[in-house]
Amino acid sequence: MRTIANWEDVPIFDSEKAEADFWTETRPDLRLMESAVSGTVEVSESVTITIRIDPRMLARIKRLARSRFLNYQSMIKQWLSERMEQEVRER
Repeated sequence: MRTIANWEDVPIFDSEKAEADFWTETRPDLRLMESAVSGTVEVSESVTITIRIDPRMLARIKRLARSRFLNYQSMIKQWLSERMEQEVRER
């Protein structure tokens, strides 16, 4: 079994099967797991940005977020994250 000592050693997977195969043959080093739990790894900071959005669109986004019991900004970040992963997988 292979051990990884750095999260950057985890590749971007083309499929769930590829990811499952990787984790079947690979395990994270114990120190890597401990640092993730203890928070000793450098945490990335959020960056504030400004985006201009049509007020009607923002109102619809806020309604959608409320119906899902989410903060609208968190929902937008989730959408962006999901779309980025989709774009990476399609490459």
